[in-house]
Amino acid sequence: MKATFGSKLAVSLMMAAFGVTTAPLASAQNNATTATGTTQAAPATKADKKAARKQARAKKNAELKKLEDAGYNPAKRDDASYPQDIQNAQKKAGIGTGASQ
Repeated sequence: MKATFGSKLAVSLMMAAFGVTTAPLASAQNNATTATGTTQAAPATKADKKAARKQARAKKNAELKKLEDAGYNPAKRDDASYPQDIQNAQKKAGIGTGASQ
């Protein structure tokens, strides 16, 4: 079934109208809340954002280093054993499995 330009436009306009009417409801909460219930503000300045990115990058690099030390090789191109390889390294290194389970 082919949709005409007019029907695509009508659907787009309806979706845009729906999005505009629900936007105030979505922004009712102005503070970000983490899983522990604490409030966490976004970095305010460019320097704060840069420092946050550097800190996140350092954390990920440290985690990757732990996984590599536990036997995980990210350069190994064996897609069939990928999930099991990284899960074994996570168990060995004592790192949580994250969103994979």
